Amino acid sequence: MMRTMPLLGFILLTALFGFGIWWNSHHDPREVPSPLINKPAPAFVLPQLDDPSHRTSKAAMLGQPYLVNVFASWCVACGEEHPVLMAEGRGLGITLIGYNYKDDPTDAKAWLAQHGNPYDQVITDRSGHTAIDFGVYGAPESFLVDARGVIRYKHIGPFTAEVIATELAPAIAALRKETP
Repeated sequence: MMRTMPLLGFILLTALFGFGIWWNSHHDPREVPSPLINKPAPAFVLPQLDDPSHRTSKAAMLGQPYLVNVFASWCVACGEEHPVLMAEGRGLGITLIGYNYKDDPTDAKAWLAQHGNPYDQVITDRSGHTAIDFGVYGAPESFLVDARGVIRYKHIGPFTAEVIATELAPAIAALRKETP
């Protein structure tokens, strides 16, 4: 029995390793399920980047679908995503909210001035406290919220033209079918 223990241990480790390879090949590691899908978006009241005395709230956004795009000037992947948003953001047909995450407002303004601003408005969450309520893991992330304030879609990572065409645009189209 003692002689077979190393062999049994090797077989067990090989099986676990094989399962890990199978699991990773069948599941997108960037796909993190959100418990907020089909649930009300968290309430928020956040200052606008250009004028912190003006605030944007979830309550003010009710009645229209919108896309919240979490970004930051320090985020490398946001730089990859930004040209896609510049090219396709206005064509989505919904309000695009830039959610500046854990960023210095001066840096965020300079970044948008340099790269362009695809957003209808930009809100800022320097502390990141509201982002916790949304379940934000990092930037970029995006949340599609329907006219009733319910999160219908979440995307982690940078948008590409393909993701917009195959995931986001159909999700927006589905919202239009729901709205009378």
